[in-house]
Amino acid sequence: MAALAEPVAGRSKGARPSRRGRPSWLPPLFLMIPGAIWLGVFFVVPLVFLVSQSIQSGSVADGYKVTWHFANYTYAFQHFWHQFVRSLVYALLATIFSLLIGYPLAYAIALKAGRFKSILLVIVIAPFFTSFLLRTLAWQTILAGDGLVVRFFRSTHLIAVTNWLHLTNGDQLLSSPLAVVSGLTYNFLPFMVLPLFASLERLDPRLLEASGDLYARPIVAFRHVTLPLSLPGIVAGTLLTFIPAAGDFINAQLLGNTNTTMIGSVINSQFLTVLDYSGAAALSVALMATIVVLVALYVRKAGTEELV
Repeated sequence: MAALAEPVAGRSKGARPSRRGRPSWLPPLFLMIPGAIWLGVFFVVPLVFLVSQSIQSGSVADGYKVTWHFANYTYAFQHFWHQFVRSLVYALLATIFSLLIGYPLAYAIALKAGRFKSILLVIVIAPFFTSFLLRTLAWQTILAGDGLVVRFFRSTHLIAVTNWLHLTNGDQLLSSPLAVVSGLTYNFLPFMVLPLFASLERLDPRLLEASGDLYARPIVAFRHVTLPLSLPGIVAGTLLTFIPAAGDFINAQLLGNTNTTMIGSVINSQFLTVLDYSGAAALSVALMATIVVLVALYVRKAGTEELV
């Protein structure tokens, strides 16, 4: 027995199994290679070509050459700054509405749904089972003509309020800023709900119980416990909603009019109809740069680096 215990005792003195001389940095490096290749081929290379195209001059017939023609950016902002600002405003409104709708929904699913949690999550992501285009076309039926939504707005005189806010034109909801923002909110709402749900589900219920034991009212406990701890989910959800909404053009094209054109529609038209590749590339690069700056400022202001 002493002979058997002796090797065991020797191993218990901090001895570690041999790693066969393998460098400690090798496994992480191998794990990073597939992602690095994917990002390099499908993000870095196209981005380099896009930036290069934005400073080229020429035409489709004569070809394009890199001439460091930064006037493309000046032309893009001078002619399309209205659509640029409108896209950011619509994306911001859609993000705010998604947060106002999505936070109570995520809170109910994460903390109050019980055994129905999985079913409610499936309902939230169910719209993803259909095409983005079909979901937007459905809103044409919802907001068109004398439908239930339009009649409700008329009977409650909400249509007068939306007209005063310049969100609608006349007594119709379709082909208006309200329709575009509604479509954006609906289509990107799951991107807000899912990060919020993940953040709220990780809350330790003992913290809420402790706040109750300290005689904190529910609203006080929410403000000082639940809301700060769910901040990472709020940051992630707002980013996942705002970024794609700012570049969207389907909702503006199908639910709006010529006065609700977003920058995505302009870029699409410049690339495929006008064939002004350099101008379209300049608009794309400017949009990406603006979003990166806004996101960096927002994350720094939010005071958190944990986005998921």
